[in-house]
Amino acid sequence: MSNTNVSIRPATIADSALILHFITELAIYENAEHEVKANISDIETSLFGNGSVTKALICNIDDTPIGYAVYFFNYSTWLGKNGLYLEDLYISPEFRGNGAGKALLTRLAQIAVQNDCGRFEWSVLDWNTPAIAFYEALGAKAKPEWIGYRLTGDALLALANSQA
Repeated sequence: MSNTNVSIRPATIADSALILHFITELAIYENAEHEVKANISDIETSLFGNGSVTKALICNIDDTPIGYAVYFFNYSTWLGKNGLYLEDLYISPEFRGNGAGKALLTRLAQIAVQNDCGRFEWSVLDWNTPAIAFYEALGAKAKPEWIGYRLTGDALLALANSQA
Protein backbone atom coordinates (compact mmCIF):
# COMPACT_ATOMS: atom_id res chain seq x y z
CA MET A 1 0.00 0.00 0.00
CA SER A 2 1.33 3.45 -0.88
CA ASN A 3 0.51 6.58 1.02
CA THR A 4 0.63 9.83 -0.96
CA ASN A 5 1.02 11.82 2.27
CA VAL A 6 4.61 10.63 2.80
CA SER A 7 7.11 13.51 2.80
CA ILE A 8 10.86 13.72 3.35
CA ARG A 9 12.67 16.74 4.74
CA PRO A 10 16.20 17.51 5.91
CA ALA A 11 16.57 17.15 9.66
CA THR A 12 17.40 20.21 11.76
CA ILE A 13 18.97 20.54 15.19
CA ALA A 14 15.44 20.82 16.60
CA ASP A 15 14.97 17.16 15.52
CA SER A 16 17.80 15.88 17.73
CA ALA A 17 15.52 14.33 20.39
CA LEU A 18 13.34 12.80 17.67
CA ILE A 19 16.40 11.31 15.95
CA LEU A 20 17.59 9.85 19.25
CA HIS A 21 14.12 8.38 19.76
CA PHE A 22 14.29 6.68 16.33
CA ILE A 23 17.86 5.49 17.00
CA THR A 24 16.63 3.86 20.20
CA GLU A 25 13.64 2.27 18.42
CA LEU A 26 16.03 0.88 15.79
CA ALA A 27 18.36 -0.48 18.48
CA ILE A 28 15.42 -2.18 20.21
CA TYR A 29 14.42 -3.77 16.87
CA GLU A 30 18.01 -4.98 16.42
CA ASN A 31 18.16 -6.33 20.03
CA ALA A 32 20.94 -3.87 20.81
CA GLU A 33 19.32 -1.14 22.92
CA HIS A 34 22.11 -1.52 25.49
CA GLU A 35 24.61 -0.36 22.85
CA VAL A 36 23.05 3.09 22.41
CA LYS A 37 25.33 5.50 24.24
CA ALA A 38 24.33 8.69 22.38
CA ASN A 39 22.37 11.46 24.06
CA ILE A 40 20.65 14.53 22.62
CA SER A 41 23.79 16.64 22.98
CA ASP A 42 25.79 14.02 21.05
CA ILE A 43 23.24 14.12 18.22
CA GLU A 44 23.27 17.92 18.16
CA THR A 45 27.06 18.01 17.95
CA SER A 46 27.67 15.10 15.59
CA LEU A 47 24.88 15.81 13.11
CA PHE A 48 24.55 19.58 13.28
CA GLY A 49 27.79 20.91 14.75
CA ASN A 50 30.51 22.78 12.87
CA GLY A 51 32.39 20.45 10.57
CA SER A 52 29.81 17.67 10.66
CA VAL A 53 29.94 15.50 7.54
CA THR A 54 26.83 13.56 8.50
CA LYS A 55 23.30 14.45 7.44
CA ALA A 56 19.84 13.23 8.36
CA LEU A 57 16.40 13.12 6.80
CA ILE A 58 13.05 12.94 8.58
CA CYS A 59 10.17 11.03 7.04
CA ASN A 60 6.61 12.14 7.81
CA ILE A 61 3.12 10.95 7.05
CA ASP A 62 1.04 14.09 7.09
CA ASP A 63 2.63 15.98 10.02
CA THR A 64 3.64 12.88 11.99
CA PRO A 65 7.34 11.92 12.01
CA ILE A 66 7.51 8.19 11.30
CA GLY A 67 11.16 7.52 10.53
CA TYR A 68 14.58 8.81 9.63
CA ALA A 69 17.74 8.21 7.67
CA VAL A 70 21.32 9.18 8.53
CA TYR A 71 23.94 9.30 5.79
CA PHE A 72 27.33 10.65 4.82
CA PHE A 73 29.56 10.76 1.78
CA ASN A 74 32.46 8.33 1.49
CA TYR A 75 34.95 7.89 -1.33
CA SER A 76 35.79 5.23 -3.89
CA THR A 77 39.39 5.30 -5.09
CA TRP A 78 38.53 2.89 -7.90
CA LEU A 79 35.72 5.07 -9.20
CA GLY A 80 37.42 8.36 -8.37
CA LYS A 81 34.09 9.56 -7.00
CA ASN A 82 32.27 10.07 -3.76
CA GLY A 83 29.71 7.55 -2.67
CA LEU A 84 26.74 7.92 -0.39
CA TYR A 85 26.75 5.65 2.67
CA LEU A 86 23.47 5.08 4.48
CA GLU A 87 24.21 4.57 8.17
CA ASP A 88 20.61 4.18 9.37
CA LEU A 89 17.20 3.91 7.80
CA TYR A 90 14.27 3.29 10.09
CA ILE A 91 10.50 3.47 9.88
CA SER A 92 8.44 2.89 13.04
CA PRO A 93 6.72 -0.52 12.76
CA GLU A 94 3.16 0.81 12.79
CA PHE A 95 3.92 2.91 9.69
CA ARG A 96 5.64 0.28 7.56
CA GLY A 97 4.00 -0.73 4.30
CA ASN A 98 3.03 2.84 3.35
CA GLY A 99 5.88 3.43 0.92
CA ALA A 100 7.89 5.45 3.45
CA GLY A 101 11.01 3.26 3.31
CA LYS A 102 11.05 3.37 -0.47
CA ALA A 103 10.48 7.14 -0.36
CA LEU A 104 13.53 7.57 1.90
CA LEU A 105 15.70 5.34 -0.31
CA THR A 106 14.49 7.17 -3.41
CA ARG A 107 15.37 10.54 -1.88
CA LEU A 108 18.82 9.24 -0.89
CA ALA A 109 19.37 7.89 -4.41
CA GLN A 110 18.44 11.34 -5.76
CA ILE A 111 20.95 12.97 -3.39
CA ALA A 112 23.61 10.50 -4.58
CA VAL A 113 22.88 11.26 -8.24
CA GLN A 114 22.76 15.04 -7.64
CA ASN A 115 26.20 14.80 -6.01
CA ASP A 116 27.66 12.66 -8.83
CA CYS A 117 28.20 9.72 -6.49
CA GLY A 118 29.47 6.52 -8.04
CA ARG A 119 27.56 4.34 -5.60
CA PHE A 120 25.00 4.23 -2.82
CA GLU A 121 25.57 1.57 -0.20
CA TRP A 122 24.60 0.38 3.25
CA SER A 123 24.77 -2.65 5.51
CA VAL A 124 21.97 -4.85 6.79
CA LEU A 125 22.01 -7.47 9.53
CA ASP A 126 22.05 -10.97 8.06
CA TRP A 127 18.96 -12.00 10.05
CA ASN A 128 16.83 -9.06 8.86
CA THR A 129 15.14 -10.97 6.05
CA PRO A 130 12.30 -8.44 5.54
CA ALA A 131 14.83 -5.66 4.91
CA ILE A 132 16.98 -7.88 2.68
CA ALA A 133 13.96 -8.83 0.57
CA PHE A 134 12.92 -5.16 0.35
CA TYR A 135 16.39 -4.02 -0.75
CA GLU A 136 16.74 -6.81 -3.31
CA ALA A 137 13.30 -5.98 -4.74
CA LEU A 138 14.67 -2.48 -5.41
CA GLY A 139 17.63 -3.92 -7.32
CA ALA A 140 20.25 -3.68 -4.55
CA LYS A 141 22.83 -6.46 -4.46
CA ALA A 142 24.61 -7.91 -1.45
CA LYS A 143 28.40 -7.69 -1.30
CA PRO A 144 29.18 -11.28 -0.24
CA GLU A 145 32.87 -10.98 -1.06
CA TRP A 146 33.33 -8.20 1.52
CA ILE A 147 33.45 -8.67 5.28
CA GLY A 148 32.90 -5.64 7.47
CA TYR A 149 35.36 -4.93 10.28
CA ARG A 150 35.07 -2.54 13.18
CA LEU A 151 37.31 -1.24 15.94
CA THR A 152 35.59 0.19 19.02
CA GLY A 153 36.25 0.83 22.67
CA ASP A 154 39.45 -0.58 24.12
CA ALA A 155 40.58 -2.11 20.83
CA LEU A 156 40.29 1.27 19.09
CA LEU A 157 42.16 3.01 21.89
CA ALA A 158 44.88 0.34 21.94
CA LEU A 159 45.55 0.72 18.22
CA ALA A 160 45.47 4.51 18.40
CA ASN A 161 47.98 4.47 21.26
CA SER A 162 50.27 1.85 19.75
CA GLN A 163 53.62 2.53 18.16
CA ALA A 164 53.52 2.20 14.37
